[in-house]
Amino acid sequence: MLTGLVASSALFAAIGAVAHSTGGHVDHTHAAHSRLPGRWYQEPDNKVEKLFRRFSDDGTQYAEVGGEEWMAAFPTGIPDVNATPKEWIDALNVAVQAGKIPNIPPSTASTQTNPVYPDGMDPNGPEICSATYKCRTDREIWDAPDGVLGISFDDGPYEGTEMLLEYIGANHVPTTHFLIGSYIRMNPTAFEAIRDNGGDLAVHTYTHRYTTSLSNEEVVAELGWTMEIIRNSTGGRIPKFWRPPYGDSDNRVTAIAREVFGLTTIIWNQDTEDWSLTTGGTTPQAINASMTEWLNGPKSPGLVILEHELSTMSVQAFIDAYPVMQSTGWNIQSVVSIYGDSPYQNAPAGLDGEVKAASVVPSGNDSGSNTGDDHGSSSAAPESVSTSASAPPSTGTG
Repeated sequence: MLTGLVASSALFAAIGAVAHSTGGHVDHTHAAHSRLPGRWYQEPDNKVEKLFRRFSDDGTQYAEVGGEEWMAAFPTGIPDVNATPKEWIDALNVAVQAGKIPNIPPSTASTQTNPVYPDGMDPNGPEICSATYKCRTDREIWDAPDGVLGISFDDGPYEGTEMLLEYIGANHVPTTHFLIGSYIRMNPTAFEAIRDNGGDLAVHTYTHRYTTSLSNEEVVAELGWTMEIIRNSTGGRIPKFWRPPYGDSDNRVTAIAREVFGLTTIIWNQDTEDWSLTTGGTTPQAINASMTEWLNGPKSPGLVILEHELSTMSVQAFIDAYPVMQSTGWNIQSVVSIYGDSPYQNAPAGLDGEVKAASVVPSGNDSGSNTGDDHGSSSAAPESVSTSASAPPSTGTG
């Protein structure tokens, strides 16, 4: 989702390019880039910054965010599965042996195609139930409750983050940030600004790949390292929610997230396509028209709108729409707060309150044991499946 933003760095060569196009979209390359230019917040050693940067922690002495020790603790690009912590792989193996992870082969995902499964397997069938094809189960969240509008932004910290934080801070907008782990590592100051702004932090994988195309071990690495860099940078807080890049998940991937890490999957039910503003794939006028239609339309179900903090253009599209959100009678909430008291498995929402020391893998490998909600159920088979043979694949990029 970063086509045309900045020149690729050396990290781009390490990660590679992952391209995506569905439903007639223009080709969209999502690549990792270098740190954001300059410092747009107070330097970490600034006296004012030290005075106001306050948040509770779990009592562990963590390395300074952005320091050499902190940087060295996390992958520089696509995680090496051979370097995955044994605890995570052990938890995966326990879940597989218990029959909690469906034995679904990885898909093939490439430029200008939707994920394709081998041997003619039906992505809309109950065995696979691919979210890309808009197959739904009770194990994912797609809709907000009636009358509720869930706010969230994908792909931070990145170029639109400063502008977004300034606006949501001034207007007290409740927000969820679905964060890319490698971007946190590359842009630690921007991440700290997100954290200190008090928004809810959630997982968007480490390098933004199609998760259904990955092996079980690769899915574990993408989720685990993102959770770990968030935990190490927030005083020990462990996220409870994640959103798959491109909306690309299925029964296998959703089960890994839930059973290994206690994560609940959130998709969306409306897509602004704002990621393509910088490439000419859409326009502010088109987004305004869609927002006007959705916000003035029925309030059942509630709205979960896909938006991004990738660029100032995508953030401006939200800023233009927010007064309409307020004036049309929606109950505006951070999307993860709709489904639980906290975005974290071991701490209350916000920057205060007790943080219980914990691993990103729930203790005893009891899946969902940290979540405290119904979405942490351990059954691998979905309770119900909603599919539509005529429904187009998901057009969002996530």
